Amino acid sequence: MIGKAIDGKAHAAAIRAQVKERIANCKTPPHLAVILVGENPASMLYITNKKKACEEIGIKFSLYTLAKDVPEEVVLETVNKLNANNAIHGILTQQPFPKHICKENIVRAILPEKDVDCLHPFNLGLVAQGIPTFCPCTPSGVITLLKWEGVTISGKHAVIIGRSDIVGKPLAFMLLNENATVTICHSKTRNLAEICRYADILVAAAGQPKLVTANYVKDGAVVIDTGINRKNGVLCGDVDFESVISKAAYITPVPGGVGPMTIAILMENCVKAWELQTIGVKNKIQLVTNSNQLTSEDNNV
Repeated sequence: MIGKAIDGKAHAAAIRAQVKERIANCKTPPHLAVILVGENPASMLYITNKKKACEEIGIKFSLYTLAKDVPEEVVLETVNKLNANNAIHGILTQQPFPKHICKENIVRAILPEKDVDCLHPFNLGLVAQGIPTFCPCTPSGVITLLKWEGVTISGKHAVIIGRSDIVGKPLAFMLLNENATVTICHSKTRNLAEICRYADILVAAAGQPKLVTANYVKDGAVVIDTGINRKNGVLCGDVDFESVISKAAYITPVPGGVGPMTIAILMENCVKAWELQTIGVKNKIQLVTNSNQLTSEDNNV
């Protein structure tokens, strides 16, 4: 059996087209502000890709670059100025930060309605409850890919390797809200390969190149790779694609899988933030509690 490689680029293009249509006739387009501290080459590449996506869709893009040794207070001042600027609808702080800056302080300073990365505790709390205003970009990309490929999530055993605030933890809540049974593994987990072999849906988010081999995967599993690594100068994921594709029913490649979806969901979040900030209070409430609500089933059991 050779599994299907999921084309994240095609699915991401469909999302970008939908987002572009939503703002096609607006007089004042959404505006995304990105704060970069230092000049990390990987961060610069990610920012370039986000800028290109904004330009394609029609979202205004502004980059605020601060020196690597800038005091944390200056970063917070920049965030506060963008919070107060009604022309800015989305704020994103490119991570990682230099070691002297506390990322939690920066993330919590962003107004929740402008937190298009969905890292603020308020927004993550809504994700956990199943009524998100915004969904974290990579986890939402994973859920969207699964649904668009026709993968049944309800009742399935999902195993996530990684417990980060950006991917592992919010994805666990989102899968629970889709009625999956979820196991989270991490660096202290024993018998990792054995646990992974029970997974109907296996998500690799460990940040370790080619960690997941065929020995980790049961026949017919769905394997989602969120990793972006370089090994011997070559871009690769957390999954050994060549060995796993012969066992998986579906698998995402790196590049071209989850990565494009992450940026597409960011664009969607930017437009949603713009809608929340430019329409009436009544409609804001409707947007916050729209189709993202829990199903009528008793999801607390």
